[in-house]
Amino acid sequence: MSKRILIIDDEENIRRVTRMTLEAVGYEVYEAGDGERGLDSFGDGFGWDAVLLDQKMPGINGLEVLRRIKERRPAARVIMVTAYASIELAVDAMKLGATDFVRKPMTPEIVRHAVKAALSKAESPFSATGAPAELETHSRPLIDTVTLNGFHISRSSDLDNDTQDEAKERRFIVTDPNGSEHAVTVKIEDESVSYVERMTRRSLPPENSFWTQRAERTLAEYLWNEGQTPPNGTLTVKPVHPDELPMAERWTSH
Repeated sequence: MSKRILIIDDEENIRRVTRMTLEAVGYEVYEAGDGERGLDSFGDGFGWDAVLLDQKMPGINGLEVLRRIKERRPAARVIMVTAYASIELAVDAMKLGATDFVRKPMTPEIVRHAVKAALSKAESPFSATGAPAELETHSRPLIDTVTLNGFHISRSSDLDNDTQDEAKERRFIVTDPNGSEHAVTVKIEDESVSYVERMTRRSLPPENSFWTQRAERTLAEYLWNEGQTPPNGTLTVKPVHPDELPMAERWTSH
């Protein structure tokens, strides 16, 4: 039986091209031209296998539609699509339970990969609040984070480091839209650590979880902007912007 996909987007040409792209590989596809009609079509959600949801629409925007969809059916697989995204918006969508966050313009390959990846995920990965219901079990524990542009980021839950050099690195596994895994190391430079300590007058050494968050954000922004993993498998944490110093000031000492 064909998987049923609902497209909610106010741009008719985008809906038409996306529908044709998915129908060409055997999906049963339906369209809605705005958030209200999308919610009407979605109903209780049990008739749909995935939703492609535009963020910027007249009337109800995509995040609000996502929130209402997840209230009706927490297990719904929703792929957010937008041309106006920031990492903050992507994280907000993930907190509400989005399965993926894809950037316009989309090639047919990106659309198909995103839908295929969404359908491959468990049918009930989120609770009614949008929080992960459980984490997948691996031989070495991984903490699942966000998925952006079809890339899924996981990091080790074991953040204890044996040497000073290891304390200055965070290692991630990135799964690309084709399903291939790539190891990426994000390095934390002494200059960044010293800058934060000097400006906040508190110690946040490289092993602190603040730098884990910074490393993850650096990787997510790279994947979002470049659409690929770093060729040499390494990145360096971006310098902390002055606007982010208040967060460092409030960060716990662990």
